[in-house]
Amino acid sequence: MAGFRSLARQVRDPRCDLALRRYSLRKCLERFAPYGHRATWDHLCSRHRIEPEDRAPDPARLVAALDELEEARAVWLAYEVEFARRRKREKHDGLRRPGSFDDWHRRTWGGFGVAWCDDPSVHPVAPLGDVLRRLISALESGPGAGCPVCAESEIVWEQGLAHDPWFGPVCTGCGILVPQPVLTPEALAESKRARRRELASVA
Repeated sequence: MAGFRSLARQVRDPRCDLALRRYSLRKCLERFAPYGHRATWDHLCSRHRIEPEDRAPDPARLVAALDELEEARAVWLAYEVEFARRRKREKHDGLRRPGSFDDWHRRTWGGFGVAWCDDPSVHPVAPLGDVLRRLISALESGPGAGCPVCAESEIVWEQGLAHDPWFGPVCTGCGILVPQPVLTPEALAESKRARRRELASVA
C-alpha cells in the first residue's frame, strides 16, 4: 500500500494522467484528513476551485491543494513528535497512566479527524495548517470558553456522530468537533444545555 509521500509524488508527476493524479490526492486523504475524508476533500476543492467530481482538474490546482495538505501534515507531525517527548518525560517521572488529554490524542492517531467535521459541507475556511496551529495552541495553553479555531462561543453537544467519539461538543460556527480538553467545564455544561434547548424547541 502506497504511503502519503509516494502518493504525493504521483500528484506532482506531470507524466501521470490527470485522473491518476486526482485519485492519488484522494488517496492521500486516507492517510491524513484533519476534518475526515469527505470534509477535507470538500475543503480542498472549495479553497482551490476544483470541481469535486471533475476527473481531469487543472494540475496546478491539484498541486496547490496538495501543498496545503502537506503543510498541515507537517504541523501535525511536529506536534506528534513533541507529544511523544512529553509522554516519555511523564513516564520517566512515574506518570504511567494517560489523562483525558491523552485519551483525545489516542483517538486522532495519524491526524485523521483531528478537527472532525461531521457535516462534510461545514468546515473551517482557513487553511488547514492555520486551523491545526490554533487547535494545538489551545491544547497547550489550557481550556477556554469558545471554539479554538473560529472563536465561536455557541457550541452544541451532539450525539450519533460518524466518528469516535460518537458524541461531543460541536462548534456551530465552523463545524468541528471541539476536543473536550480545550473547553472549560462550564463551556461543556453550556453545550449540553444548548442541546437540551435545541431538542425542546422542536418537541
